[in-house]
Amino acid sequence: MGTTDSLISGLARDLKPVKRLASPGLRALLWLLIVAGLAAIFVAVFADMATFSRRAADPKLALELVGTLLTGILAVLAAFQLSMPDRSAAWALLPLPSFLLWLGSSGYSCWRHWVTWGPEGWQAGESAHCFAWILGFGVPLAIALLLVLRKARPLAPLRVAAMAGLGVASLSAFLLQFFHPFDVTVMDLGLHLAGVAVVTLFAGAAARPALGG
Repeated sequence: MGTTDSLISGLARDLKPVKRLASPGLRALLWLLIVAGLAAIFVAVFADMATFSRRAADPKLALELVGTLLTGILAVLAAFQLSMPDRSAAWALLPLPSFLLWLGSSGYSCWRHWVTWGPEGWQAGESAHCFAWILGFGVPLAIALLLVLRKARPLAPLRVAAMAGLGVASLSAFLLQFFHPFDVTVMDLGLHLAGVAVVTLFAGAAARPALGG
C-alpha cells in the first residue's frame, strides 16, 4: 500500500491544472465572428455590391443565400458541439433543414435557366472558377477550424471533421455569391456541390491527424 501511495504521489506531483474550454457555442461564435470580419473586408474591397444588391432583390436568391449561410453556421456549431464527449450524435442533423433549403432554392434556379436557356444551361462556362473558389477558400478555413477543434480532443474525429468541412465549404459558397454575376445553372449547382463535397472529404481525411483521434 505504501508503494502504491508513493507511486500516486509521484505521478501527481508534477500535474498541472487543465484549463477548461469555453462552451462550444461561444467558441463557435468567436470563430465565426473572426471569419465574418475577414470576409467583410474582402467583400468590401473586391466585390461589386451594386450587382450583388440587384441580384439579392430576387426572393429566390435571398432564400438561397439564407440556406447557404445557415448551413455554414449550423454545421460549424454542430462541429463544436460534437467535439465534446457528452454531446449527442444528433447534432450532425442540425444543418440538414437549411441544406435542403439551399438545394431547393438552387434547384429552382436551375430549372428556370433550363426553361430559358435550354441545353446551354448545361454548359460549364464560369462554373469551374466557382469550384476552384470553394476549394481555395474552403480548404484553408477547414485547416484553421480543425486546429481550433483539436483542443477538445474529440472522441469521434471523423464526424466532427465532416461537419467542419461542410460548414466551411458552405460559408465559402455563400461568400462566392458576392462575386457571382448570374443565377445558378445546372452546371453551377453541380460544381458548387462538388466543391462542398471535396472540402468535406478533405476535412474527413485530415480528421485523425488533425484532431488527434
